Amino acid sequence: MELDGKVAVVTGGTRGVGAGIARSLARAGAHVVVCARRPPEHPLETAEFIPLDVRDPDAVQGFFTDLPRLDILVNNAGGAPYRPLAHTDAARHARVIELNLLAPLTVSLAAYDHLEHANGSIVMIGSVSGSRPSPGSAAYGAAKAGLENLARSMAVEWAPRVRVNTLVVGMVRTELTHLHYGGEEGVEAVARTVPLGRLALPADVGAAAVFLASDAARYISGASLLLHGGGERPAFLDAATANKET
Repeated sequence: MELDGKVAVVTGGTRGVGAGIARSLARAGAHVVVCARRPPEHPLETAEFIPLDVRDPDAVQGFFTDLPRLDILVNNAGGAPYRPLAHTDAARHARVIELNLLAPLTVSLAAYDHLEHANGSIVMIGSVSGSRPSPGSAAYGAAKAGLENLARSMAVEWAPRVRVNTLVVGMVRTELTHLHYGGEEGVEAVARTVPLGRLALPADVGAAAVFLASDAARYISGASLLLHGGGERPAFLDAATANKET
């Protein structure tokens, strides 16, 4: 799964999952460019940083026009705060959809000519929130569901020159994990709900992104790769009284 000589762009690649993906691509031999609105607090020695707001179509087009070459695009920028639907207005929810769905479309369209020329690859960073209820982040879940469908349509329209796949990511342990799950006790309690017994690490997501971007996945397009440690244990198993030891 070597990427020697390839040029990769990772949006939102300055921290958390994005930084893990950038490091993994660089270790596989790619020249990595990360973009975000603000520079990383801890610069990635293996990646070049260029400031970019992926919600700004003109800035995005200019970014890719200035880029000499592109082989791999990872649409990672996204996220959402905890925000119950009725606790805010539609405009704020629309901004979540803009970042998590419209921005990856904007970026992919701007990158298309480069990728088509290079027989390149797009990796969308999706979420399990796109395929299950997502209370507190419903707009995010809806956007991620749309992103996965968008990737499948892109894979058909842009074949055979550009491959497009989605990494459907579950819970990941990053520097911001405590904001979602609380302190270490909360994180450990959440980890116990995952069949593999832990949250993913950014490097786990990075390794999967390297695979999808590499020639090892040259016949994979329009696919959704689940990266969730086995998913969630069904709640009814713990609630049921049958077959329990006494």
